[in-house]
Amino acid sequence: MRNQGFSLIELMITVVVVGILAAIALPAYTSQLRKSSRAEAQSFMTTAAGNQQQYLLNRRAYASSLAGLGATVPADLSGKYTLAVAASSGPPPSFTVTATAVGDQARDACPTLVIDNAGNRTPAACW
Repeated sequence: MRNQGFSLIELMITVVVVGILAAIALPAYTSQLRKSSRAEAQSFMTTAAGNQQQYLLNRRAYASSLAGLGATVPADLSGKYTLAVAASSGPPPSFTVTATAVGDQARDACPTLVIDNAGNRTPAACW
């Protein structure tokens, strides 16, 4: 009589191999998700900084909030970052756009991102 199918040992070896692969792949996957969310936040911040420059040209002052710029944080980004704009009337006038990671995104290597009116981006290694 011929035995067909998998033995218990073969099945256990397969489960162990899949477990090891999952243990290696899952952290790398979540790290890439965090990097992609960071890139999305950076894109939004750069757009907000450009909008601030246009606001300055039109009104001779920077907006003190995202609402003042007419900007709304995208829904998929709002659960990962708290975005804020701070303006100073100067002289000379200045602003900063800050993104602070919340929730699981706070585990990212760059939990806080800042861009200012001079185009300075901190921390530099995260941009």
